[in-house]
Amino acid sequence: MEDIIFARMQMGVSLVFHIVFACIGVAMPLLMVIAEWLWLKTGDEVYLNLAKRWAKGTAILFAVGAVSGTVISFELGLLWPKFMEFAGAIIGMPFALEGFAFFTEAIFLGIYLYGWERVGKIQHLVAGIIVALSGAASATFVVLANAWMNTPVGFRLVDGKPVDIDPLAAMLSPAALPQVLHMDIAAYAATGFLVAGIHAFMLLKDKTNKFHRAAFAIALLVGATMAILEPLSGDYLAKTVARWQPVKLAAFEAHFKTEAGAPLQIGGIPDLNARENLYAISIPKLLSILAFSDPNAVVKGLNDFPRDLWPNVYIIRNAFQLMLGCGMAMMLVSLWAAFLYWRKRVLPDSTAFLKAMVVSAPLGFLAVESGWLVTEVGRQPWVIQGVLKTVDVVTPMPGLFVPFTFFSLLYVFLFVIVVWLIRRQVIESPS
Repeated sequence: MEDIIFARMQMGVSLVFHIVFACIGVAMPLLMVIAEWLWLKTGDEVYLNLAKRWAKGTAILFAVGAVSGTVISFELGLLWPKFMEFAGAIIGMPFALEGFAFFTEAIFLGIYLYGWERVGKIQHLVAGIIVALSGAASATFVVLANAWMNTPVGFRLVDGKPVDIDPLAAMLSPAALPQVLHMDIAAYAATGFLVAGIHAFMLLKDKTNKFHRAAFAIALLVGATMAILEPLSGDYLAKTVARWQPVKLAAFEAHFKTEAGAPLQIGGIPDLNARENLYAISIPKLLSILAFSDPNAVVKGLNDFPRDLWPNVYIIRNAFQLMLGCGMAMMLVSLWAAFLYWRKRVLPDSTAFLKAMVVSAPLGFLAVESGWLVTEVGRQPWVIQGVLKTVDVVTPMPGLFVPFTFFSLLYVFLFVIVVWLIRRQVIESPS
């Protein structure tokens, strides 16, 4: 049991660290491409300076993300070999395509970084666009593999082994599109808010700084747009979960009793012994509407499932509430930005709004981390929903505490280095 705990903890810590750089790797290339396009359109050197600085930041984060991603690939082989043995032939295609996208991104990022004086302006911009597209594609292929783990299709089980494997059907599982949309939009929203928050902090010191105004405007445009779209993709994904993983839905909603016209419960404290959510605020029929677009739809509760198939209700419920709270706060700040721009037709730069952006800067990544906690913990005790349990695929390897400690310290070291390098790119910006 101790081996299982440390194996899951090590994988969890690796994913918590890597997902930050994965999200930034998806979104930062888009920001730098927008900055370069504005330079080509206006001729304003501030956009050129911004594109070059963001390109350097992208390269730093790409390198760290490559290291943490490599660690995860080793962990899959060392800690979860039985999972790879079972699922390798089924989900090998998205992992192979992810590798292709990764190398494409690396090649064109090199062209982008060192081609400013060596290729034409349009060709250079196209290289940046390819970096942005391949970064998004890389994340998309990984999410497709995870979506299959939540809604496994594309094979038949015979004597516990997969046969008649269809890799394309597996890659296009029922959860594929909703998970990809939700994750990619979240990456742009989280990164946009983080970058906008950093430059909002700098604008509080000097609102006339053109560099920070330009950076803030681009990041806010991307982050706010995606933050408004994110609840729509979340609703789409929730409907998929309701159909394919009803026990997960019941857990993150702390919904115990199967009923038609199920209420949505806000807050509360789940009592597993009494099998009710204490002190929650209930909104009649709203859960049925959100899950099935029908106010009278039947929503299954946890009571309909064996107790040993429940995920950890406390973790998943609190993580879901945190994700939802962060997402709603970001959406409200985004709508505030849209209102301020609509009213004055200038960049929203009031002191109150800039302070709100600074406070909101980390919310996107809090939502991403808590959202992945809901996705992964909510699938337990299964590593592949309804097919293969986590306890059956972990490596019985003694002494996992040692690699767990080593990799955790490695991630702390990498984090400190990244913060120092990025600080040089942002804080020491041109005046």
